[in-house]
Amino acid sequence: MKNILQFIGSFHQGGSERQAVQLTRLLHFDKTYNVFAATMNKEGVLLTEIERIGLPEIPEFRLNSFYDANFFRQIKNCVQFIKQNEIAIVHTHDFYTNVFGILAARLAGVKCKIASKRETSSMRSRAQNIIERKIFDTADKITVNAEAVKDYLVNQHLSPDKIKVIYNGLDAERLTPQETNPTKIRADLRLPNDPNIKYVTLVANLRHAVKNQRMFLRAAQKVLQYDENAHFVLAGEGELKTELENMARELQIQRNTHFIGRCERVPELLSISYVCVLTSFAEGFSNSILEYMYAGKPVVATRVGGAAEVVKESLNGFLVESDDDTALANRLLELLTNEEKTLRFGDRARKTVEQKFSLAAQLEKTLELYRFCEYHK
Repeated sequence: MKNILQFIGSFHQGGSERQAVQLTRLLHFDKTYNVFAATMNKEGVLLTEIERIGLPEIPEFRLNSFYDANFFRQIKNCVQFIKQNEIAIVHTHDFYTNVFGILAARLAGVKCKIASKRETSSMRSRAQNIIERKIFDTADKITVNAEAVKDYLVNQHLSPDKIKVIYNGLDAERLTPQETNPTKIRADLRLPNDPNIKYVTLVANLRHAVKNQRMFLRAAQKVLQYDENAHFVLAGEGELKTELENMARELQIQRNTHFIGRCERVPELLSISYVCVLTSFAEGFSNSILEYMYAGKPVVATRVGGAAEVVKESLNGFLVESDDDTALANRLLELLTNEEKTLRFGDRARKTVEQKFSLAAQLEKTLELYRFCEYHK
């Protein structure tokens, strides 16, 4: 049985991190390969989850920069770790692990090096984009989580044969609410305990402007001119929180807007939500969209990344153009004023993700890639 390494940037609760931890768990219990994990930052709420899997000790290769002496020391340490454990496949999961992990794997003589890309645009500097492209040229395969991301890379002149689309898998157990009493859920989340309120929810970190919560707040102001029972929930943490709270006050919507911080009870939050939203300027394939739909909620999302691969216009949700808060407000009002349509869309949304985004499909596609990569080297 061959040894493989999953290289995960950190264990903070981001979409890439959660998918990487989930894949690591699936591969470990499948037992086709012996699974190792490594990280560049051994911190975060997902650390306990991955430690429960029962893997060998997870090494940390912490960096300050790509350009100092520590980087070369850590590369040397990683190369040694890969050789000592006879790693046959290295799979990295984000920009930083792509650069560090693929380089270390190449120096260690690993024959099967797999990088990942999850965005349809880049938040990186020009120098970082150049580095990433060199790493993609070095990698043997690149996994992406949407056809839209594959198209983006092909437009950057990467060979389509090098790119494998593997959709994110949904962990049904993790997404099942532990508490089902709406009154208690609202109280636990410190939300107004009024059954007449219809919650419009956005789950996204407050660290990057690309998530465009400003669009969400502008749309909220427009909706509230017609429906005072709508309340808007932003679940996520980050340094943009103060700025967004100030914006809500300037728009005079603070009474109906709730910043609840990092939410460890997303299934419960979604269970009391009426409709869910994605406002990003750019995405690869949003985990939040899948979670919304699994909860049986209609989605109004910006037409970015892989959103159109799962949100089907006027069937299980709506797509609007990026930063068009007027269109977003109009679609929200259409759902807020039509409960029958909302329930119908939500039912179709759940069926869509159950059929296409299972953990079994994610695992099988990954194993297919590993086998292909092994036998064609």
